[in-house]
Amino acid sequence: MRRSRNAKIVATLGPASSNADTIRALFLAGVDVFRLNFSHGSASDHRARFAILRELERQTGRPIGILADLQGPKLRVGTFAAGPVELVAGQAFRLELAGVAGDATRVQLPHPEIFAALRPGLELLLDDGRLRLAVEDCGSDFAHTRVLVGGGLSDRKGVNVPGVTLPIGALT
Repeated sequence: MRRSRNAKIVATLGPASSNADTIRALFLAGVDVFRLNFSHGSASDHRARFAILRELERQTGRPIGILADLQGPKLRVGTFAAGPVELVAGQAFRLELAGVAGDATRVQLPHPEIFAALRPGLELLLDDGRLRLAVEDCGSDFAHTRVLVGGGLSDRKGVNVPGVTLPIGALT
């Protein structure tokens, strides 16, 4: 028996919604597709949710969609010795491969593939694009940059290199 509507209701399963009773209640309330967020949880957690969904599908005789949300590559800066820092437009800021805790003048960037792709004039986006850096000089294990758009920067914020194809896999 299928539901006869054009829209689908999607629900994300997580720690608070992964038991059989909760999943059944969500399904009976109208959920058509259950999203499994592979950025969180273990393989055994997802396997258990999958089994619950397929058993519910068998019991009800209705198809249940499962959306496997796979995470992409995680390119992130390292950590800061004294907590978050404030980067000011115009200041110099160094990115380095070496695994040393950062400060307001530098931070680790543990991704040699980024350094291999950098060249002067490229821009880097940090923290979902909130901060922008311009590469002034670079090598295989460092990049001297100038802050174009400043703001707060804390541990393990994301790094993006727009317009550059990095030699990394699409899935992690």
